[in-house]
Amino acid sequence: MDSEFPNKALTSVRFSDLNPPLSEPVLQALSHSGFDFCTPVQAATIPLLCSFKDVAVDAATGSGKTLAFVIPLVEILRRSSSHPKPHKSFISTLMNVKSMLLVGGAEVKTDIKKIEEEGANILIGTPGRLYDIMNRMDVLDLKNLEILILDEADRLLDMGFQKQITSIISLLPKLRRTGLFSATQTEAIEELAKAGLRNPVRVEVRAETKSEKGPASSKQPESSKTPSGLHIEYLECEEDKKPSQLLDILIKNRSKKIIIYFMTCACVDYWGAVLPCLSVLKGFSLIPLHGKMKQSAREKALASFTTLSNGILLCTDVAARGLDIPGVDCIVQYDPPQDPNVFIHRVGRTARLGKQGHAVVFLLPKEESYVEFLRIRRVPLQERICSDDATDVVPQIRSAAKKDRDVMEKGIKAFVSYIRAYKEHHCSYIFRWKELEIGKLATGFGLLQLPSMPEVKHHSLSTDGFEPVEDINLVDIKYRDKSREKQRKKNLQAKKEAKEREPKPQKPKKTPIAPTATRKKTARQRRAQQTMEDEEELMQEYRLLKKLKKGTIDENEYAKLTGTEELL
Repeated sequence: MDSEFPNKALTSVRFSDLNPPLSEPVLQALSHSGFDFCTPVQAATIPLLCSFKDVAVDAATGSGKTLAFVIPLVEILRRSSSHPKPHKSFISTLMNVKSMLLVGGAEVKTDIKKIEEEGANILIGTPGRLYDIMNRMDVLDLKNLEILILDEADRLLDMGFQKQITSIISLLPKLRRTGLFSATQTEAIEELAKAGLRNPVRVEVRAETKSEKGPASSKQPESSKTPSGLHIEYLECEEDKKPSQLLDILIKNRSKKIIIYFMTCACVDYWGAVLPCLSVLKGFSLIPLHGKMKQSAREKALASFTTLSNGILLCTDVAARGLDIPGVDCIVQYDPPQDPNVFIHRVGRTARLGKQGHAVVFLLPKEESYVEFLRIRRVPLQERICSDDATDVVPQIRSAAKKDRDVMEKGIKAFVSYIRAYKEHHCSYIFRWKELEIGKLATGFGLLQLPSMPEVKHHSLSTDGFEPVEDINLVDIKYRDKSREKQRKKNLQAKKEAKEREPKPQKPKKTPIAPTATRKKTARQRRAQQTMEDEEELMQEYRLLKKLKKGTIDENEYAKLTGTEELL
């Protein structure tokens, strides 16, 4: 039996053994694609959806959830000629499934026109766009809708789509099948299941991992939220040592396909610019990907990485879920995620469908309790010892910043964005931003000088371990891109001329003032006045930060108003 299905992620159940039986064309398509045996979640879920049952599925990432709802979906389309569409006839077979993608980035009118002209029997989209179109289109007939699938349900709720999802469900027929799929279960998921599903069958699939507690219990399997073939490690090191340890991992896995996760888009931009400048990474394929890139650029980056046999993807959590990238060997979490629920989705990009995979998460010494936090959540981690022979690459990073203003500016933006994102950690009792060692952090980012920011000015954050570069004026650093440098010089000259044209303020004439007896302020009064001034300045910067988050002002305006524009 083992010779027939050696993959530990599979069961002994063949797709041809399922009941109700799958149609012959579907079985042939599966066999042609190399799918003969089911994973546990597929063996449990497919018969239920094909038997008109609602399901709430909770299974580890990479366990085959997508195919578990795609197969019933295709079977439904084969057996029914009714589908959500404008009033046009459309006969559905396996060969002419008509799907339509409805997401942001395109005009709503364009999508509506396409549905009216071409029709569709599968609508795939984000809750916001689907709800918008369902409310605008009078001719969209949903009375005969057969099935609703909510994939990555926990993520949909985390992103604030609960209102739209509830509204969509209210517009659909009650006599339908519904599948709710997620890798994590929360109270919000439970509430959604109660509202949108009718007597759902709950399917929970967990990977098994051997206990490490001792010889007596070493053979006892424990439930784990991560795939059984995944080995997760944590590497504890100081902020200023992180770049060197990262490069040590990359060099030792030169022939592997690696994904590195950062906390912010600015961090991806920075490390995507500075890593190619390091001599030891010459010849490595480094591809950045984050949510602020245009849709076309994101698709191109993802397609490029997918086709590589070895290479490195630098990304944010935009690539943490729903992506099945073939052949990913290793996941590096340079920054732990703000939301701990995202952790298992990140590491789930490797060790998919029974394959082996490796993951490493970087932790600061003060963050060590995160390991126990994850263990309680059934995510086991093993310790990885820092490499003693890792080369110090901070001098090379600083050298790159001196040679190109673009690298220097991206470094400052990444540093500032990291601190502000760190403040938003969900596990704030573990990730305590007021205990950040700013000096070591700035060194780890390869900054030339510490930027002036409210978090540093108004809080006693440690600047120990940082040695600013004294022999350089940041204003003198040029862009390597000649056109950008030319424009910068032009802007500097215009600013200089505008300053010269400003009328010099005339000194007010001194008028004799009758001498009055003034009492010198006490030390307590002076401290009280200074505290009031500091609080007023902090409140002003806080108001500006709120405007920045809302988009009322951009980063350049924020820097100008907070007096940090010279550092950008």
